[in-house]
Amino acid sequence: MRKTLLLIAVNAALAIAALAGEPAGAGASATTSAAATAPAKPIQDNSFLIEEAYNQEDGVIQHISFFQRLANSKDWVYTMTDEWPLRTQKHQLSFTVSAAHVGGTGGSGWGDTAINYRYQAIGSGDTKLAFSPRLSLLMPTGDSKVGRGYGGTGLQANLPVSYQFNNRLVTHWNAGATWVPRTKNELGEKAGTVGVNLGQSSIWLVSKNFNAMLETAWYSNESVIGAGRTDRAQDIFISPGVRWAHNFESGLQIVPGVAIPVGVGPSSGEKGVIFYLSLEHPFGFASSGK
Repeated sequence: MRKTLLLIAVNAALAIAALAGEPAGAGASATTSAAATAPAKPIQDNSFLIEEAYNQEDGVIQHISFFQRLANSKDWVYTMTDEWPLRTQKHQLSFTVSAAHVGGTGGSGWGDTAINYRYQAIGSGDTKLAFSPRLSLLMPTGDSKVGRGYGGTGLQANLPVSYQFNNRLVTHWNAGATWVPRTKNELGEKAGTVGVNLGQSSIWLVSKNFNAMLETAWYSNESVIGAGRTDRAQDIFISPGVRWAHNFESGLQIVPGVAIPVGVGPSSGEKGVIFYLSLEHPFGFASSGK
């Protein structure tokens, strides 16, 4: 835990230090100029491992695809998330479906599904500080016999906080927990499991449509090793990456991204690749080819 907190602090400090030589007002001038020539908003709610505290604006929906593959274990996971505002930015509903490949005999197939509700408690994407707690219902649509799901219904909560220091630096902070009262292992044995997560990211707004990212994520999860018995393992990843936007006159914004997660501490020696793709557009959107 101490190593995790230190990594998160170092992550933020490095990003802040990188901006120390920036002339005052340079970011504001660039942003003002971009806003005058293009109505599309800058890249904002498009991180990979860390959740931002920004709900979707009323009338705008987002489709997010995420793929991560690890080199040593050969495991991969794909998720697709749809985010919908509920008549106002205060309330957001989303669902996440997943597919995964588990090394050994696990093979590839569907994973668990999540239905998510998030409340914009403080601020928005237009304020320095934003906070939007999320509660998710986890449904056991994956096959727990081959390690692609919990095998039981669960709940997950996450507390994302976003803070914009200036026109060039935005940070995001996460703390969350996952509880599954009847997790199953490959043999069908059951036990209650609790997982916790912490994370921090620093986003450098190189330009309105291009961002450099540094994310740190820590996970501590339990697995079932017998009836009523569990074992806990930890993972820590530092993930540098980039994302960029393509904006269209129709209101469509496409944001691809790529990152290289590297394991440290208990995950030392592991590395992988992340591919990200977001499509965000207004309700009633129809492709016009622009």
